[in-house]
Amino acid sequence: MSNQTIHLIITRQDGPDSQPYKEEFKIPYRPNMNVISALMEIQRNPVNAEGKKVSPVVWESNCLEEVCGACSMVINGRPRQSCTALIDHLEQPIRLEPMSTFPVLRDLIIDRGRMFDALKKVKAWIPIDGTYDLGPGPRLAEIDRQWRYELSKCMTCGVCLESCPNVNSKSNFMGPFVVGQVDLFNSHPTGAMNKGERIEALISDGGLQECGNSQNCVRACPKGIPLTTAIAKMNKEATKHSFKKWLSF
Repeated sequence: MSNQTIHLIITRQDGPDSQPYKEEFKIPYRPNMNVISALMEIQRNPVNAEGKKVSPVVWESNCLEEVCGACSMVINGRPRQSCTALIDHLEQPIRLEPMSTFPVLRDLIIDRGRMFDALKKVKAWIPIDGTYDLGPGPRLAEIDRQWRYELSKCMTCGVCLESCPNVNSKSNFMGPFVVGQVDLFNSHPTGAMNKGERIEALISDGGLQECGNSQNCVRACPKGIPLTTAIAKMNKEATKHSFKKWLSF
């Protein structure tokens, strides 16, 4: 095993307006490596498979334990977290690409700004007025608490957008993740005060109506968030909201 090498084919890009190109690297194998440690080895000694010294490959990572979502990339054709992608479990050559749903800044670094813009659009927060001591809040039923906990696992990694066929250049779909976040905040007793605003945003341009129910998101989500269940629930809530608006005219 000590004589083995790891063969990587990395899609690189020098800048946002540059053309992508592929570059191959062969690095020494070590037991228990993940994709991040392989990239760190290239960074330590940036020499490609032809023996030419090149600029180090750049990528994003932070927690290294599948919590922050920063290290998302396409690995052997599948969007996932590179920190939990173990070399021993990957077919070689290992192909690393930036997620195509987002603008590429450089190499494997992408701009996930569209996700944060979507969260702003649906007001994915609970507004408070001042810091007054209002005493303990209402108790949640255990089943509701467990449901909200599952939704709260979202780390804005972008994998659900990359795997969704409805997120493309011909659609303004905000993505499955934002539906789950609306459900998360609307199901909170305090967050429910702004429930109507969030649903209005969710059925505006790029909202629920753009979802084709392919269910790729729930299969790809690294945290196992029940996104399709959240989408079905929000579709029901949106229908009730729209019907009530119609009756009030």
